[in-house]
Amino acid sequence: MARRPAREAHPAFLNHSATSMPRASADLSFDNQSLLGPLYGQFDANLVQVENRLGVFISARGDRLHLEGPADSVARAREVLRAMYDRLAEGQDIDAGMIEALIAMSNEPTLDGIVTGTPDTPPIMIRTRRKTIVPRSGTQAHYMRALARDDIVFALGPAGTGKTYLAVAQAVAQLMTGSVQRLILSRPAVEAGEKLGFLPGDMKDKVDPYLRPLYDALYDCMPPEQVERRLASGEIEIAPIAFMRGRTLADSFIILDEAQNTTREQMKMFLTRFGQNSRMVVCGDPRQIDIPGGERMSGLADAVEKLEGVEGFGTIRFTAADVVRHPIVGRIVEAYEGA
Repeated sequence: MARRPAREAHPAFLNHSATSMPRASADLSFDNQSLLGPLYGQFDANLVQVENRLGVFISARGDRLHLEGPADSVARAREVLRAMYDRLAEGQDIDAGMIEALIAMSNEPTLDGIVTGTPDTPPIMIRTRRKTIVPRSGTQAHYMRALARDDIVFALGPAGTGKTYLAVAQAVAQLMTGSVQRLILSRPAVEAGEKLGFLPGDMKDKVDPYLRPLYDALYDCMPPEQVERRLASGEIEIAPIAFMRGRTLADSFIILDEAQNTTREQMKMFLTRFGQNSRMVVCGDPRQIDIPGGERMSGLADAVEKLEGVEGFGTIRFTAADVVRHPIVGRIVEAYEGA
């Protein structure tokens, strides 16, 4: 593994006024040296990411790390590095996105419990055939609890916060364990500010472009051959919301994506499809409404207003701070929401 040489503390750290913020240092060591390569990253890229984001200095010498900087930042950096090591020890991969998520979560007082669990509660996670998914933000942790607890969950917030992905992962996990017999994924077929014109092919060919994000999440959680087999058998159904009318969906996990683009009538129709032993998740971004009339006509805004607080319903609100894609996506969302 190529590694940068150990170096002296950056002058910015040495010259920082000691009276402006308490200074601290800490040492970390790791038992499994085979994990040091992926922990540190090529040319210590992972350590540099933690340094730059938290404003600390990290010196790597073999299996030991020395951290210096503001006391709060050193504490957060130590927690993030331990969480990274724990993920690797559990067989999970870490990348820049995962590290960014752990850094964001290090501001949450429950980070340690989320990652490792406590004597009274297991760690929060969703296990699928292809991966084990853990929360990447405090709001995701609340969302994952709601997915396991509530009959119907409204997930509101900008793109990149994991609303749809985590719902699909929870649905796949429940399908795998037999908790539900069917997985039904739906969304309104509404163009996002452009006209796509005539689409050739049968009905599946016509609606597939609108449902591609749902397919992507499915293939990320299940082996492709299982996805294809369950689609063919009807255990997994992907359809536009118009196909839901007149049905009662029992023993099913039902997900409605892009729900901000439903009308009030469509939303009422969809919610009343709920049947025995089912779960339902309604995902949408209230600031990205593409139907005529905007929020005034949106079925999502109307449903949340009417049903928030009703027993059996959970509402989770994500913000730009919960974006778990590239950090610049969060900054883009913040810029547009502040406009």
